[in-house]
Amino acid sequence: MTTPDTTIAPPRSLAERLRDTRAKLESEIDLWVATAGSTGGAHLVPLSYRWDGSTFLISTPRSSITGRNLLADPRVRLSLGPTRDVVIVDGTAEPVDLAELGSEAAEAFAARTGFNPGACDEPYQYFRIHPVRIQAWREADELSGRTLMRDGAWLG
Repeated sequence: MTTPDTTIAPPRSLAERLRDTRAKLESEIDLWVATAGSTGGAHLVPLSYRWDGSTFLISTPRSSITGRNLLADPRVRLSLGPTRDVVIVDGTAEPVDLAELGSEAAEAFAARTGFNPGACDEPYQYFRIHPVRIQAWREADELSGRTLMRDGAWLG
């Protein structure tokens, strides 16, 4: 049995956190999506995404709890990374039909995620998520200053 490494790195500066967070957004493929709705209640699912530098693109069955929740209430919370190096994103989801999205963006999503919603029998809905707030921290010593984006604008 191995013992977990409990060495705590010193808190990162704002510039380091911004760099690390942007790198994580660009390199990860999957994230957790939390939604809430009167019909579906609170719901949490892992989904693949594509980050274009300013928005996230996800896709889920239109009839799923997540799809129904986002169509009823666009507020969404995303989470990337482990609990000791987490990025939390609060945003709003905009439904985007395939015709609106365009074939280039749909192909880029499929290439990035390895999943083509258009090839599924069940109707899928794309959602473009506009981040409003982004927070990132590793340990309790990084809770102060964890907000990296506020009101849709990067800090620093």
